[in-house]
Amino acid sequence: MIKILTSMTDTASAAVYGFPPREVIETPRGAVQTAPTVPGAEPLEGLADASLDAFTALAPAGAVERRYVLAQMLRALKPGGRLTVAAPKDRGGLRLKKELEGFGCKIGEDARRHHRICVTLRPEAPTGLAEALADGAPRRIDGEGLWTQPGVFSWDRLDTGTALLMSALPAFSGAGADLGCGIGVLAHQVLASPKVTKLALIDIDRRALDAARRNVGDERVSFAHADVRLGLPELSGLNFVVSNPPFHEGGGEDKALGQAFIRGAAALLRKGGVLWLVANRHLPYEAVLAEHFSRVRSALDQNGFKVFEAVK
Repeated sequence: MIKILTSMTDTASAAVYGFPPREVIETPRGAVQTAPTVPGAEPLEGLADASLDAFTALAPAGAVERRYVLAQMLRALKPGGRLTVAAPKDRGGLRLKKELEGFGCKIGEDARRHHRICVTLRPEAPTGLAEALADGAPRRIDGEGLWTQPGVFSWDRLDTGTALLMSALPAFSGAGADLGCGIGVLAHQVLASPKVTKLALIDIDRRALDAARRNVGDERVSFAHADVRLGLPELSGLNFVVSNPPFHEGGGEDKALGQAFIRGAAALLRKGGVLWLVANRHLPYEAVLAEHFSRVRSALDQNGFKVFEAVK
């Protein structure tokens, strides 16, 4: 039986994936962040085999993505290295023990604050890593389409909101940005206009940007792994911004995310510049749009989504 420890001191060589709640498990001081949704983090895939003494993680909710992350962490741990993983019970926590046992691990399990916690020591020869890594690796949609990866927003299909926004977009000109660009679906339509001179693709998910780089081969495009909420000082005076902003974080709905994207777009645009944005119908974005833009109109409202055109 592996003893459960939820408080850890400094570890010689440690990494962390995401932000495990402190009241659930403690992350070793000095642990290297590896989550793809943290700008500046060390890529999980870039960690050397059998190089770490300890790994702590808040496991992702998606089953394919979670098994991929677990396999990557086990790959990077030294034999006997300690893996401590937590997940909310309704977001994969109830499956953690079985999934880790499938890699040949012996598990110590605990529950705290609606999370399941699993602790294991990396076996000498884990089983099934190659399959899990292949299942969660970058791929092309339907084998021949755009590059994508499990865990990226709407990774295996065109989401309804983006499709509706694409149906409403005009032909742009000048310099612009796609805030929360995902794998680059909107970029293809925007760049179809020869009058577009520059397009900045910005996303908080490194995996999405990596896919977008493979999907969008155009010298007018730049890429930035960044959190829109923190500002984008390198961009200003844009002619247009397009966005299908996120509205979930940590498993729950967060209307402040989309509102921050609207404020961020306004800061990037020149006077007279335009924002085209799609959102779920129930999200309260009208007030913040009216606060930061001189003219706002509803361009489309159907299928549970609304598209706004907002002129600064």
